[in-house]
Amino acid sequence: MHKHYIIHKPFGYLSQFIANGKTKSRHKYLGELYDFPEGTMSIGRLDLQSEGLLFLTTDGQVSHEVRSKKIEKEYYVQLDGEVTNEALEKLQNGVEISTDSGPYQTLPSTAKIIEDPNFGIRVGRKVRDDRHGPTTWVSITINEGKFRQVRKMTAAVGYPTLRLVRVRIGDILLDGLTLGEVKEVDNLFNA
Repeated sequence: MHKHYIIHKPFGYLSQFIANGKTKSRHKYLGELYDFPEGTMSIGRLDLQSEGLLFLTTDGQVSHEVRSKKIEKEYYVQLDGEVTNEALEKLQNGVEISTDSGPYQTLPSTAKIIEDPNFGIRVGRKVRDDRHGPTTWVSITINEGKFRQVRKMTAAVGYPTLRLVRVRIGDILLDGLTLGEVKEVDNLFNA
């Protein structure tokens, strides 16, 4: 019987369970938050600096389905500066980013300015405050997942990402999960 989990991944944790190398790493791992069964894999990883909703499963078929372009992923992103309508339009139409295999044109996405979602102070490293200039929160929804794609997209339109929180995968929302909380669910699509 396969196991499925949702987690609110904190800033500063790697989306893996143990160190891969022979020496002890200074990083924190998901395995420190919960005793996951052997064979559990994270789906659609979040990088060390990113936070938010993460799926974990022992079922490779579910992993394949979630990573497909059929499932939307929504991020709330705090950007450096006052974002223009022109930048939002570029994000919506797709931008060129760099990947390991060369330049890549992202698919069209949804991008809109939102009110501060008030996630509170980030644990691990504070995001700069208003004394250093304005910031803008933007909701970006994509159907793909290239390495650090959202960060690369915002940089491509001139607005570096200060904070990135995944708030939705498909119909499953981050709402209700506290930072670092792991919840076992019967089915990832009916969490």
